Amino acid sequence: MSYETLSVTLENHIATVRLNRPDKANAMNAAMWQEIRKAFQWVDATPEARVAVLQGEGKLFTAGIDLQMMMALGPQIHNDCDGRTREALRHVILDMQDTLTSLERCRKPVLAAIHGACVGGGIDLITCADMRYCSADAYFTIKEIDIGMTADVGTLQRLPKLVGEGMARELAYTGRNFTAAEAREMRLVNRVFESRDALYAGVHEIAATIAAKSPLSVRGCKEMITYARDHTVADSLNYIATWNAAMLMSNDLQEAMTANMSKRAAVFKD
Repeated sequence: MSYETLSVTLENHIATVRLNRPDKANAMNAAMWQEIRKAFQWVDATPEARVAVLQGEGKLFTAGIDLQMMMALGPQIHNDCDGRTREALRHVILDMQDTLTSLERCRKPVLAAIHGACVGGGIDLITCADMRYCSADAYFTIKEIDIGMTADVGTLQRLPKLVGEGMARELAYTGRNFTAAEAREMRLVNRVFESRDALYAGVHEIAATIAAKSPLSVRGCKEMITYARDHTVADSLNYIATWNAAMLMSNDLQEAMTANMSKRAAVFKD
């Protein structure tokens, strides 16, 4: 598949999705919004891809939404009827939300590897990933407040569940920068690596560990954790009981048990 704003590769069951507008600080333009969804739909549909790593080319992870895209929005949604203009804007926002939700919908784990700046829409993007890791030089900003708008594609909905409501409010209200160390302290990222090279090596090592596990079981783990985030414990227990009633008696279970008894590495079907 060809992309204008991304670079997508697959090696050893690990799909690497790179934001690839380094000359524009990986600003998320209209094409990138569509291609992110396209890429993660591909990861989801490709059996050989068991896990995905999201990273950025160039000096920064992403500067967030491309302001030229925002400036061009008015003429695109204009209608002589004000109600229809507003309806068109709502559709654009919902479509952008859906692009980022494609990371959550993807059945495969998505690991975000963040270096340099992660600004505005970049926060919306990484909060959709399963796990986040960064290099020591990374910094983060919920920038929307500084351009006179309320973040509307996921940060305000997902971030409080990751770092707590009080911290999410502080960051959203002030728009201040926060460092890699602070991101680790508030548990936005799982780990901070000394350099960008160490970040990529470390994240790919974690991805390789995941890729070696039962793909069916990993997909089940992602489904259950995401479901539990938005449902009661009782609902979530009921769902996993139903899920395993359907999925537990798999070839993966037999292979894992046989491999364990034989003291060899398990080999699973994609």
